Amino acid sequence: MRFASEIITTIPDDCPVLIAGPTASGKSSLALEIARRAGGVIVNADALQVYSGWRLLSARPSCEEEAEVEHHLYGHVPYQQDYSVGHWLQDVKVLLGKAGGRPIIVGGTGLYFRALTEGLADIPVPEPEIRAAGDALLAADGLASMRAQIDAETLAMIDKKNPARVQRAWEVLRATGKGLAAWQARTPPPLLAPGKTFPIVLDAERDWLNERIARRFDQMIENGALDEARAMLADWDPSRLSSKAIGAPELIAHLQGALSLEGAISRAKLASRQYAKRQRTWFRARMKNWHHIALPV
Repeated sequence: MRFASEIITTIPDDCPVLIAGPTASGKSSLALEIARRAGGVIVNADALQVYSGWRLLSARPSCEEEAEVEHHLYGHVPYQQDYSVGHWLQDVKVLLGKAGGRPIIVGGTGLYFRALTEGLADIPVPEPEIRAAGDALLAADGLASMRAQIDAETLAMIDKKNPARVQRAWEVLRATGKGLAAWQARTPPPLLAPGKTFPIVLDAERDWLNERIARRFDQMIENGALDEARAMLADWDPSRLSSKAIGAPELIAHLQGALSLEGAISRAKLASRQYAKRQRTWFRARMKNWHHIALPV
């Protein structure tokens, strides 16, 4: 492990930088520090920060930070829409094709970084009817039943405990007749090969990170996260991808009278800790060759 200050001084000024890490680990702050010292434009690689409607709960950069350093792909997708890793990769491709500062790509969505550095197969998007059928199957029969309908090659490569990943694989097989593994075998070259970037992972110690998660959510509440949820209440739809923002279901449940505010906050913090655990496991397994920064330093 190497300290952040050591790593920053070794990054060539024209080299694209990738910064991954679990929620609340300080990724955005590090991206800003690099941009301030050596220039660059910050590009979002977080699947929830792309959406409008949840600036506070998704921990998007502040308006002041966005004004100080050029930021891209934050809040640019209406919260009612779906947005896939393929959409994100296409948006990044457009950005990389434009003149401007070197990209500093930062976020907590491992699949975004995987697609960026390993390539992404051009998989057809299933029709809404198939998505609805998958929702119904998952609700009626559960995850095990859906897994049983997926080909063995795909099951071997996905997170079998993640409902979103399992349903995605089920939808692709249902829509195309070919498993997700077969589609991914046709993956094109990556937009940014790892050897042409400076990839960083923030490797946060569990207890330190859990304390930061708790403090950050308390700060979100103080800054108006409940008002943000209240503004979304009339159009709330839990099936939307944007509704997966951690804290959103809990605060909406409070506003609907199903939870006390204290209970909602407690559940949101627990959900955030669980998410961070999954992120840390994913990054450690798949980003072993990246530059790791141990936190706290």
